[in-house]
Amino acid sequence: MSLVISRQVAFALSLGLGLATGAAALAQEAPAEGAAPAEGTPEAAAIPDTGLSMGQTPAEGPGSTYVKETHGAWELRCVRVAEGTEPCQLYQLLKDGQGTSVAEIGLFTLPAGGEAAAGATIIAPLETLLTAGLRIGVDEATPKAYPFTFCSQIGCVARVGFTAEEVEAFKKGGKATLTIVPAVAPDQTVALEVSLSGFTAGYDAVAASAAPAAE
Repeated sequence: MSLVISRQVAFALSLGLGLATGAAALAQEAPAEGAAPAEGTPEAAAIPDTGLSMGQTPAEGPGSTYVKETHGAWELRCVRVAEGTEPCQLYQLLKDGQGTSVAEIGLFTLPAGGEAAAGATIIAPLETLLTAGLRIGVDEATPKAYPFTFCSQIGCVARVGFTAEEVEAFKKGGKATLTIVPAVAPDQTVALEVSLSGFTAGYDAVAASAAPAAE
């Protein structure tokens, strides 16, 4: 590992020195302001191509995601559409005790009349033990277990549903705990705190965004 890092550092240093040397050479070769061009030198010299990306402005058209509002620990994230109602969800990035980003949860409302009043998409790391599923509990309540649905390059996804009573528990609770099991250490668990600060206002905002517009 140290050899690989040393090579990467050496490459970065050589690249930086190369760019600095090239820039210095260009500065030395450039004529002083107001000075006549040297004999045989074209007056409009081409700007050298450094091969560096100058970046670009992110797309903000239909299909792009943006943060519409923030409610406590939650973000109201919406997707721009050409016309009609923008789909939105309540989002929170979950970190461990060291502040490392581990998982994320996106919660959305569902039409009335079904068993689930709200749904959520939870993404955990690929190194999660899938057979153990995940558990979610509010405060001191007994947690419920949920299976993972599938895995992709971004992580392992669980699509879960919450009853109206469970949504009320989220609104009244202080925090929820999401627990997963590492595949490399199946005898251990990773408990991630889901802050419920701002949940009620955020959930109401999601519900309002999903409601049909008044005629």
